[in-house]
Amino acid sequence: MIAIIDYGAGNLRSVANAIGRLDYEPKIVSTPDEVLAARAVILPGVGAAADTMASLKRLGLVGPIQRYITEGGPFLGVCIGLQVLFDGTEEGGWHECLGIIPGVVRRLPPGLKIPHMGWNQVKQRVSHPIFDGIPDEDSFYFVHSYYVEPEDSSLVAGETDYGIPICSVIVRDNLIAAQFHPEKSGEMGLRIYDNFIKMVAGNGVSRRQEK
Repeated sequence: MIAIIDYGAGNLRSVANAIGRLDYEPKIVSTPDEVLAARAVILPGVGAAADTMASLKRLGLVGPIQRYITEGGPFLGVCIGLQVLFDGTEEGGWHECLGIIPGVVRRLPPGLKIPHMGWNQVKQRVSHPIFDGIPDEDSFYFVHSYYVEPEDSSLVAGETDYGIPICSVIVRDNLIAAQFHPEKSGEMGLRIYDNFIKMVAGNGVSRRQEK
């Protein structure tokens, strides 16, 4: 199954609807067993990383998510779903996150309009199946006030200019995550989801057969 983790994120249904438009049937999940049994996992998100971590802890999902990714499960993080993969965030003080990707989440610099909201280009820094059929420097929809800063710059697959270069796509083995919202990004955003699912098709994911 294609599992979308439900921890109370406001864009949960939008992500599920986007997957449905591609003729797949995602399953909304919220338990450790469901996460660990998934063929592919999507972690959506809007709001604050600290609140997201609090919800994941309350549901007992921190360990299962860490285990799922470490054991090679295909994983796609969206917006806050990207940020919580890091060691910690400076949002609202210092809050520890999942610690899967070494690095921190920082506030966008002073002098910029915050939040960074609207369409912006994504420069593809690597050739990767997640970008199949997507022109380099095409635009996607962003809504965020914080950005990720990985220790290993080679993990940055996509970069966006907003006063400073911002990491907008991370790729590491089975893990992919984006700062922008594919579900709000039109045809190319849908292609991001479609490319991710096609990458994991060998895991038993098929169109309109998963319940």
